Order: sequence, then structure tokens, then C-alpha cells
Amino acid sequence: MSAADRGRHDEPRLATVGDVDLCYETFGDPHEATMLLIMGMGFQLIHWPEDFCRQLAAEGFRVVRFDNRDAGCSTHLPGRRYTLEDMADDTVGLLDALGVESAHVVGASLGGMVAQLMAIQDPGRVRSLASIMSTTGRRGKGRTSLRVFRHLVARPPRTEEEAIERRVRVFSTVGSTGFTQDLDELRRVTALAFKRDPHARDGRRRQHRAVRAARDRTEALRLLTVPTVVIHGTEDRMCHPSGGRATAEAIPGARLHLITGMGHDLPRGAWPQLIRVIAENARRTGAP
Repeated sequence: MSAADRGRHDEPRLATVGDVDLCYETFGDPHEATMLLIMGMGFQLIHWPEDFCRQLAAEGFRVVRFDNRDAGCSTHLPGRRYTLEDMADDTVGLLDALGVESAHVVGASLGGMVAQLMAIQDPGRVRSLASIMSTTGRRGKGRTSLRVFRHLVARPPRTEEEAIERRVRVFSTVGSTGFTQDLDELRRVTALAFKRDPHARDGRRRQHRAVRAARDRTEALRLLTVPTVVIHGTEDRMCHPSGGRATAEAIPGARLHLITGMGHDLPRGAWPQLIRVIAENARRTGAP
């Protein structure tokens, strides 16, 4: 594969999956094994940073990041209830639309829950699983601190400026204490997220409803055979590290990788660890 192929980044596209359109972008050589990145509640594909995706692609993968339903430029579903299982079906449908039989699946936060369900419901479509800052759905595991919860239920921002300042305040609570925070980059991405989806709060509320209605996945996770790594920050106050430990304990053969000082985010200083661990887990399948 040439350096040009590994550095390739295609423009955003829409894939029709059932009755929703999912916005996605790809990085790297389209002939390499696909690595699908699933983002968390209320977040968008842009919250998987471009440089992070490029570095993953340089490990020998075709990286796909996308907006979940009710986020970013994908279809929004006002007045409609759905489940995490529905969101897992979306990810399988996206693979179908891309002509991909199976993929290495990486999920963060809510995305980790969706990735777990994808492996449970459609194990043949998941070549490897990386569950980041997520949990099993078991009561008492991965709980959110009260201080963080107060931020989550605050009045939604009405302007781009309010959205930016809200994000900075929230990340002062949930972000990584052991890594330098690039607040200028945080403001830039937040402004872009607001432009892409100014009504994100409504979609986030519906996604949150799906999380609250979700069943405990522990027993189903015990049946998985897919190579799995569970990654969690020691300072995560949005999803307590007990969620990551419970996930690793439930999945046979899963490896637990704790990142000291990482919170509920993807700080640039942690990227070398994240990329190395994700890529190593993917290679446990025998080939990228």
C-alpha cells in the first residue's frame, strides 16, 4: 500500500440504512480491512479527530467514522423511540452499504454499548472489538458522578457561543486530568459540531432514553469469542472505571487497558496508547 493510499481521506457521504441516512467518512486504503468507529451519546463523527483517524489508517486499516442516528448530519427522529439494538442494526446496515462483510469495531461510551450489541447480535460481522470508556449496562457499574449529571441536565445552549462555553465547562469536569487539554481545538470542534447539528440536544435526549431502557448485557457478553480490548481512563467521571472492569470481566479473553489520567475523552497525549492497543487487538485475528 502506498503512502498516498494510507493518507487518503474521502469526503462525507450518506448511506441509506433502512429508514435513516447515516453520514460517514473514510480514511486510508479502501482495500484494507475496515475499522468502524462508533461515537458516544450526542457526539458526532468529528469527535473522532481527523489526525487520530489518519494515524489508525496508517496502521493498515480503512477507517470509517460516522454520525449515529439523531446526531450530526445523519437522520434525526423527533418523536420516535428506539433502542440501542436499533443503533447496532444501523452499524451493520452501514457495513452492508459499504459492501463490507466484517469489520474491526471500536466504540466509545454509548458507542461502546452499541459495539458490544453489534458483537452480540451479529458476531460474524465483528472481527475484533474495542470498547472504550463504556460499560455493560449492569446497575451500579460505570455510574456517572452527580457533578457530571448536573451538567447533563442543564438548559441546552441556544447559540454557538453558549455551546462552546458549555463544552469547555463540561470538559473541565469530565476531561482528562493527566493530559494537557487543547481548549482552542475543543472550541473549534464544538463550533463545527453546532453548525452541523444546532439541535443536537434533542437527539441526545432520545439517545439517552435508549441507554436508560437498555438491558444488562453481562450474560450475553460472556458468550462472545471475538478478540476484545477494553480501554478506560482512571479519571473517568462520566462512566466510572468500574464499567470498563465489568466489561473486561464479562467477555472471555478480553484484555483490560487502563490509561492513567484519562477521563471521558480522547486526549491527544493518550493517542499513542489508544492506537497501539486498538491495532494490536485487531491483529489478534491473525491479519489486519
